[in-house]
Amino acid sequence: MTMLLLLAILAAPPRAMPGEEPVAPYGASDANAGARPFEGAGMAAAFHGRDGIGRIVDRFVAANYADPVIGPIFAGQDRVRLARVLKEQFCYILAAGCAYSGRDMATAHRDMGIQHKDMNRLVENLQAAMRAEGVAFAAQNRFLAKLAPMRPNIVSR
Repeated sequence: MTMLLLLAILAAPPRAMPGEEPVAPYGASDANAGARPFEGAGMAAAFHGRDGIGRIVDRFVAANYADPVIGPIFAGQDRVRLARVLKEQFCYILAAGCAYSGRDMATAHRDMGIQHKDMNRLVENLQAAMRAEGVAFAAQNRFLAKLAPMRPNIVSR
């Protein structure tokens, strides 16, 4: 293997981290996150930085898998990867200094059969996770407003 090829492989963003299932190659880009980041550090601070974002995502993912209504949607998904890319996505959008390496929203949710009622339940679980972290209601609403335009790329029926 040439040194140039080795450097290219090492520089490429990971598609699957340890503990994750392999995925087909795709073009990783912050643009795939589905929203532009907030300006300034205020929203990241409101979510208690990367550590707070991590706790929110961990609660959110656990709640979705355990949820009797939407849990079956998550049952066949790679939980480790889901938590990682959600942390990246939220951290990127909240301007906490992360890059997003996941797929775009339409591709990531293709053929999942997500309905409006499922999305509503997911938002309720996210709100509960943000409340548990002590994120102020106004900051929660600002974040949800950033996420809302993604809905047509996630809901398919």
